[in-house]
Amino acid sequence: MGMCLNEFFTAPVMTPQPAPTSAANHSPEAQAAPRIRVGVGGWTYPPWRDNFFPQGLPQSQELAYASRQLSAIEVNGTYYSTMKPASFKKWHDETPADFVFSLKASRYATNRRVLAEAGESITRFVESGISELGHKLGPIVWQFMPGKVFEAGDFEAFLALLPQQLDGRALRHVVDVRHESFMTQAFLALARRYKVATVFTDADKFPSFADLTGDFVYARLMLSEAGLASGYDEAALSAWAERARNWAAGGAPDDLPSLEGPAEAGAPRDVFIYFINGAKEKAPAAAMALLARLGVKVAVT
Repeated sequence: MGMCLNEFFTAPVMTPQPAPTSAANHSPEAQAAPRIRVGVGGWTYPPWRDNFFPQGLPQSQELAYASRQLSAIEVNGTYYSTMKPASFKKWHDETPADFVFSLKASRYATNRRVLAEAGESITRFVESGISELGHKLGPIVWQFMPGKVFEAGDFEAFLALLPQQLDGRALRHVVDVRHESFMTQAFLALARRYKVATVFTDADKFPSFADLTGDFVYARLMLSEAGLASGYDEAALSAWAERARNWAAGGAPDDLPSLEGPAEAGAPRDVFIYFINGAKEKAPAAAMALLARLGVKVAVT
């Protein structure tokens, strides 16, 4: 028999606490203070029905439940297929007011030889109904294949195609590049020129740098281990909590790979951290453990 979702939301909760400093945010509805958001990739994953979702919880209630344990989710399904506006509206309505979705953009825009020709695919994705998420629309992730080599002119042409607004709401873009050729000052300068964030990952198989390029930080953590209760050990989780606080306050961690070396303090910024890969069954536990270290419990309404 299916369980009632409300049975699992009886514990006292607090709204996420902002970092101590403040700065303006993109959307009119957003709070003025920078935020640290922590989540996972997707919510439909069968192994989570054994170690994250309550036993007997109907699949139709999995998003509602997950969004009340985490503060954000990165949606992978939008990379593979075009969703309908009704789907985005449903996600909006099933999640708390303070929740955020990062959307992985369509692969048809990024998996191509000539990126300058991606305009139609970019427009099709952006106009597919994502505006139905309203203020819950977070960064859009443009992920490139590991074999995609950096070509400065073509990549700049792609960045120039990314729309800055949708229905009067500013859009945030982040690029996930996975080839060693992007680890250059030329790419760093290009990302900064167009004010797009670059994904930082802790996975050795995907080279990345932690130099800041946009006004927010986006990290995808992929080294969770099945043998650890929270996927990451205590020291690693504490280290990520400290890095998140540093980023949010306008700083830059000095213990992550960098092209330029330590950066000077800047403006406070939003931070998005997703536990994505590795032992994926541990991702929710890792995300909740990091939220706990940050002193955050998510709201349920």
